Amino acid sequence: MNDLQHDMGDTIIQTDVMIIGAGPTGLALACQCVRYGLDFVVIEKRAGVTAASKALGVHARTLEIYEQLGLAQPAVEQGEIARKARMLKSGEVRAELNLSNLGTGLTAYPYVLFFEQSKNEQLLYDYLKQNGKTVRWQTELVSFAQTDAKVTAQVKTVDGLSQTITANYLIGCDGPRSLVRQTLGLGFGGSTFERLFYVADAQIDWTLPHDALQVCLTKDSLLVFFPLKGENRYRIVGTFPEAFSKDEGDVLYAEIEQRIQQEADFELHVHDVEWFSTYKVHSRHVSQFSQGRCFLAGDAAHVHTPVGAQGMNTGIQDGYNLAWKLALVLNGKADKTLLQSYNDERLENAKHLLQTTDRAFDVAAGSNWLFTFLRTAVLPLVFPSLIKLNPVKQFLFSLISQIGIQYRHSLLSQHAGDASFNVKAGDRMPYFLVAGQSIYDKLRQPKFHLLMFSKTPSDFDALKTELENWDTKWLDFNNILLEPQVAVVFGMNQAFSVLLRPDNYVALMSTETSLRPIKTYFEQLTL
Repeated sequence: MNDLQHDMGDTIIQTDVMIIGAGPTGLALACQCVRYGLDFVVIEKRAGVTAASKALGVHARTLEIYEQLGLAQPAVEQGEIARKARMLKSGEVRAELNLSNLGTGLTAYPYVLFFEQSKNEQLLYDYLKQNGKTVRWQTELVSFAQTDAKVTAQVKTVDGLSQTITANYLIGCDGPRSLVRQTLGLGFGGSTFERLFYVADAQIDWTLPHDALQVCLTKDSLLVFFPLKGENRYRIVGTFPEAFSKDEGDVLYAEIEQRIQQEADFELHVHDVEWFSTYKVHSRHVSQFSQGRCFLAGDAAHVHTPVGAQGMNTGIQDGYNLAWKLALVLNGKADKTLLQSYNDERLENAKHLLQTTDRAFDVAAGSNWLFTFLRTAVLPLVFPSLIKLNPVKQFLFSLISQIGIQYRHSLLSQHAGDASFNVKAGDRMPYFLVAGQSIYDKLRQPKFHLLMFSKTPSDFDALKTELENWDTKWLDFNNILLEPQVAVVFGMNQAFSVLLRPDNYVALMSTETSLRPIKTYFEQLTL
């Protein structure tokens, strides 16, 4: 990164990637830029990482990304694993669910982790600092323009100093009111829920143990208590009824506490409130994730209800999808048309996400008589039994944890050889153990991975010899014993190879023991 002095006294900064916004999305994207050795600048108008806990849930797919950064274990240690959920009605426990093993066999992180946004941001920022990088805090984007060759932005520091930043690419991670999105003129279609949400972090005195997610089954509202690290600490999330007509800025905390007491319908004492907020929920996604050399990620591209704790995780997935593509293009290893796949893959995901979260909100808090009946009468009776069934557990966990996200429709997913496999091109690499260790332990480097599965190591000897002449900066390979559990996962009992993208999604699969399909794939990327 170069800082030059303009004739008029303004600073000119040159870089590869300009990231606007240092929330979880922007910081996670910056960490990926570190992995790929990209030069970058992060601009953030705040003075530092957020002090408010905000988003709470961290899912398995995010922890798999953190694992590559060496951050998964610290996150788990600092967070609180959701082990149980209780359904409460009229002050009585109507059902109890075991959440600790929902994803067993699907990932090394078969649970939801409660780990506040503020702690996520600090964890990611510390990673940047440990790698000699930082954020330009108290610096605000004023305007930007792009040409076929570059993006030029004007920013302003807290002391009024004007700076010019030129970059090859700009990524707007600047939230739902994104200046980047507005400047690009991209649509942000969707709707706004009339319900007013409230959220608070506080201590609660009651008879319930601090070991579970507590869900109150109400007629027309949402009320959930999430256990946080610390004695009797909880995140409280709820909604006011549809008839409640106050604007979000006019609601007093006393009204929130009154609502909690009324909906909980049992004795509890809320105290030591750390923060609280009220807000309207929007369900919107951008018309396209990119325009020219500019991209959108996180809340700048999609917002939705908090049901399922998808928002922060989805923003981190956005950056994870984009970073490796930027790295290949900036290093001259792929044509810039590769970047179009970011829009194609993440826009499809955003559309599906909004449909899913909208439906989930209707079930969780809808006032329609059918949803009320399902929520208060049917779910407590049926769901505890259903969730013990493996197909149900795996479906729900794959959906919520984001390990089920797939890019099968992407042009980067080559299906020519996957017809006879259980796994398809575009799927996330399945989790399984090899010699007692996670397959993901072999997939931590920021590059393509060619995995060759065989019962006889010599099956791929000729291929391995040929691979040794390849540029191993962008491809590594492992010959792995085709054990019975691996054959079951893939539905294949003969030697085969799997090419993984740098984000560990399957690019192609083949039973050929030659490099022909691999070469063809890379030729299409001009790698």
